[in-house]
Amino acid sequence: MSAGDKRGPLTVPIWYQYRPGGDPWVLTGAGSRKHRLIEAQGEFTLMIERVEPTVRYVAVDGPVTRIESGTHDQLVEMTKRYLAPDKVDAYLDYARRELGEHVAIFLKPEHWLSADLGAA
Repeated sequence: MSAGDKRGPLTVPIWYQYRPGGDPWVLTGAGSRKHRLIEAQGEFTLMIERVEPTVRYVAVDGPVTRIESGTHDQLVEMTKRYLAPDKVDAYLDYARRELGEHVAIFLKPEHWLSADLGAA
């Protein structure tokens, strides 16, 4: 998604959720720059990297299948995916108090690119 005239695509870290065979999805602030750019473009890319046990990455891109109001259950699911159990409740309290409304943006995977780059 374009970040503006004479700029490259907007690239920022984001939490995502994916189950094999399903559509990857992200949560972002309703009306945020990320939300507006993805909605205007109608497609986006996710890139995931891990470094253990070897350096690996996967990138997936495709069209947006839907954008809907984010739910409490989605926020809980995403938070539990990324944070240690003892940090979940505090983050959820913070998110509800400070982050405002979210949207869930779903991606239909069309192109996959992956590599295992060997030991770090």
